Amino acid sequence: MKNLIDSWLEQRPDLDLDAFLLSIVVMRIGRILEDFHERLCTERFGVSGSDMRVLFALRRSGKPYALRPTDLFKALLVTSGAITKQVDRLEEKGLVERWGLAGSGRTMVRLTRKGLRVANSATEALATESRLAPAMGEMSAEERAAGTQFVYAMLKELEPLNDLQAVAVAGSKTRAGN
Repeated sequence: MKNLIDSWLEQRPDLDLDAFLLSIVVMRIGRILEDFHERLCTERFGVSGSDMRVLFALRRSGKPYALRPTDLFKALLVTSGAITKQVDRLEEKGLVERWGLAGSGRTMVRLTRKGLRVANSATEALATESRLAPAMGEMSAEERAAGTQFVYAMLKELEPLNDLQAVAVAGSKTRAGN
């Protein structure tokens, strides 16, 4: 990574590359964490990382660990079709179940007891075996706090922009379809 950064700085001294280079580093960290998450979920729990995120969304919703499919796809930033497929896979494994709200015609997705055990075990594994832990252990409490504050502030600024872009893309697709 250092060679990549040094190369860019050497080749484009005319530009302020801080945001560009930070983006590259953050994407690399994301890939490392995503790969670890995927491997751990698949090897230890028999579900993909993306399916585990559905279990996590249900788990963090609190008792009765149930959400509408719409709430799931909005929370996880995926399509309704993707959530349907994920819920189908998780239901086949006995980790979630669909149930209807009496008289409303609405469907909910909730964790089964097995799904709750898997979500809790995976949360514990990811919390105690995090790929970030070794690096964070090398930092002072002040460095960790500053880093955490920085990434939360960046996310706070970026998420609304991402939401606006999604609305714009959806709008352009609708107009193109007419």
